[in-house]
Amino acid sequence: MDKNTVIGLVLIFLIMIGFSYLSQPTEEQKREIRMRDSIARVEAQRMQLAAEQEKAAFNASQEINTTVSDNVFQQDSLSEQEIVLENSKIKLHINTRGGRITYVDLKEYRTHDSLPLILWQPQKSTFGLNFYAQNKQINTEKFLFTPESTTPILNTATGEQSLSMKLVSEEGKYIEYLYTLAPDSYMLKFSIRTHNMNEVIASNSSFLTLFWGVDMPQLEKSKEFENRYTGVYYDFLSDDVESLSTNADSKEILSTKVKWIAFKQQFFSSILIAKESFSDVTVSSQISKEANYLKKAFTEIPLPYSGQPTEVYDMEFYFGPNSYPVLKEYGADIQLLKLVNLGWKWVAWFNRYIVIPLFGFLESHVTNNYGLIILLLTLIIKLFLFPLTYKSYLSQAKMRVLKPQIDEINKKYPKEKALERQKATMALYKRAGVNPMGGCLPMLLQMPILIALFWFFPGAIELRQKSFLWATDLASYDSIATLPFSIPFYGNHVSLFCLLMTATNIIYMIINKKNQPQNDQMKGMQSMMYLMPIMFLFIFNSYSSGLSYYYFIATLITILQTWIIQRYMNDEKLLKQIELAKMKPVKKSKFQERLEQMQRMQEQKMREQQRKNK
Repeated sequence: MDKNTVIGLVLIFLIMIGFSYLSQPTEEQKREIRMRDSIARVEAQRMQLAAEQEKAAFNASQEINTTVSDNVFQQDSLSEQEIVLENSKIKLHINTRGGRITYVDLKEYRTHDSLPLILWQPQKSTFGLNFYAQNKQINTEKFLFTPESTTPILNTATGEQSLSMKLVSEEGKYIEYLYTLAPDSYMLKFSIRTHNMNEVIASNSSFLTLFWGVDMPQLEKSKEFENRYTGVYYDFLSDDVESLSTNADSKEILSTKVKWIAFKQQFFSSILIAKESFSDVTVSSQISKEANYLKKAFTEIPLPYSGQPTEVYDMEFYFGPNSYPVLKEYGADIQLLKLVNLGWKWVAWFNRYIVIPLFGFLESHVTNNYGLIILLLTLIIKLFLFPLTYKSYLSQAKMRVLKPQIDEINKKYPKEKALERQKATMALYKRAGVNPMGGCLPMLLQMPILIALFWFFPGAIELRQKSFLWATDLASYDSIATLPFSIPFYGNHVSLFCLLMTATNIIYMIINKKNQPQNDQMKGMQSMMYLMPIMFLFIFNSYSSGLSYYYFIATLITILQTWIIQRYMNDEKLLKQIELAKMKPVKKSKFQERLEQMQRMQEQKMREQQRKNK
C-alpha cells in the first residue's frame, strides 16, 4: 500500500465523517422525529391490539357455546376478565380465559425505540393443559377459570402476592393454577393442583400435557443480530446447557431429564423451572415471518398423573434480564448463568473470572460512564499483557538484526541443500539465544483474551442502551450515516467505531511492518494481513459498538506501546548483545536436543536413500 493510497483512504474517511456531521438533524429535529415515530408505533400497536381483542372475543363466544355443551366444566355466569399481578420489576396480566398469563412487562426496561418491554403479548402466547375427559380432548386454555379474588391476596408478613384460578367441573372437583409473586423479584412461583379430578380425567391417563408457546418479539435495534442470540435453551439435569438451532427451524424430543426450559432472547428470557425435573420434553423453534417478531418457541411437557385425589406440580417462572450477576443470584445452582454466552469453554473462564468482576468493580466504584469503563478495562488488560507485547517485539527485533547473517547462510547453502541451510540457521539462532517462534507465541497467548471479549461485549446487558459519544447504544451498532442501499455482508449503515477500528489496524500493520525481517515469504503474508482489517470492517459493522470501540482503543494502545519500545530499543546495541550471547556456552534444552536428534535421523535417512539410488 503506497503513500497515495493511504492519503486517499484517509481523505475518504474524513469526507464521510464531515458529510454525516453536516447532514445530521439538530437535537430538536431528532426529538420531534423520535416523538412522531413513537406516537405512530403506539397507535399502530393499539389498533392491532384492538383488532386482536375483537377477534378473540368472537372466538371466545364460540368456544363458550362449545364448552358449555360439553358439560365437563361449569361455565355458566362466568365472564372473561384480567387480573394484574405486579411488583417493582415485573407486571403480569392473568386472564380468566385459560387462567393463564397473557402479558409480561419488564418494568425496568424499554425496547430500542423507547416502548414498554413486553415479553409476552396478548394473542402471541399460549399456555395450558391437554388431557382427556368424557371421551373428549380437553384444552384448558379454551375454558373460563374462576378467580379466588378479583385482586391478588397480599401476605403482609412476607409481602408476597398470590392469585388462585380454578377450573371447576363440579363442587369439590377442579384444577387450580396458583401464582405467587414476591416483592422485588423476577421469579414467579407457579403451581398446578388437581382436586378430586380422578373422577373426571380419563382413568387410563398417565400424564397431563403442559404446553407453552411464545412468539418472541424484536426488542433490539438490529433484528438480524438479535436473532443470532434468540432461541430455545434447556438444561439437562446434572449436565450441560444446550439449545435448538438459532438460524433454522428445529424440533427435538429430549429423552433425558431437564431442569428448565428457556425462551431466550439477546438480553431477556422467559424460563420455566421444574421443582425436580421434567421428562420427555418436546421443544421446537420456528423463525417468524412477521415483521416485528423473531421466533416462535413452543414446548410440550408431560406431567406424570397417577389418578390420586390430589396431585401437585410445583414450578417457577423467571421473567428477567440475561444479566450474569442477576442469574447468579437466582439460579447459580441450576446453571442459569449459562444463558449468558461467554464463549467457548477455553475462553469463557477469562470472562467469568476476570472481565465480569473487573467490569462490575469499575461500574460500582469508579464511574457509571460505560465508554470510560471500557477504556479503563482496556488499559488494565493491555498493561497486563504488556510483557507479552514487549517479548514479541524484542523477538522480532532480534530476527531483524540477524537478517544479514541469515542472508549469508542462504547464499552459502542453496535451496537444493535445504537441510544444511536449516541446520546452519538453527545453529545461529541457538548461539544468539533467539527463538524464531518468540514473536508468534506471545501473540498466540493473547488470542484467547481477544476472542473472550468478542463474546462478552455483544451479550453484556450492562451496555444495553448506554450511550457514549455518537453511539446511542453500546450493545448495538453505532450509525453515523444510513445508505440508500444495502451492501452485501456490510449493511445499509456506516459504523464509525468500526471504521476507526479498521483504520487503526491498518496503521498498526504499517508500523509493525518496519520491525519485521523482510523476505518474499513475509511480503506475501503481509499482503494477506492487510485484507484482515477490511474483512473486520464487514464483519463488525453490525456488531456491538462497544466491541468495535474496545478493539479501536486496544489497537491505539498497542501502537503507543510499540512507539515507546522502538524509541528506547537500539538495533546496534541489540546486535552487540546478541554477539556477546554467542560467546557464552550454550546450554541445550530438552526441546533442542530432541530437534537435533530428529535432524540427525533425517540426515541418516537421506544418506541411506542416496546409497540406495546409487
